[in-house]
Amino acid sequence: MGSPTRIIRAALLAAAAVLLAFAASQLRDKHREAEAVVQNIHDQIDALDPATRAAVVARLTSDEVKKVNDLRQ
Repeated sequence: MGSPTRIIRAALLAAAAVLLAFAASQLRDKHREAEAVVQNIHDQIDALDPATRAAVVARLTSDEVKKVNDLRQ
């Protein structure tokens, strides 16, 4: 039989592998969810008439520029 130290190391390695697999699965799920939300937003923007779409894009851009500028200060 193996020494207790080797058994503990093997158990810890197995536990770490299980946790890593679980974390990877959760990350994939979150990524899929984010992609679906982004696609939904794009679809909603694409459904707008051109003038409204331009106004929405301009507003979103302006808001993000303000956020970046606020972070720099």
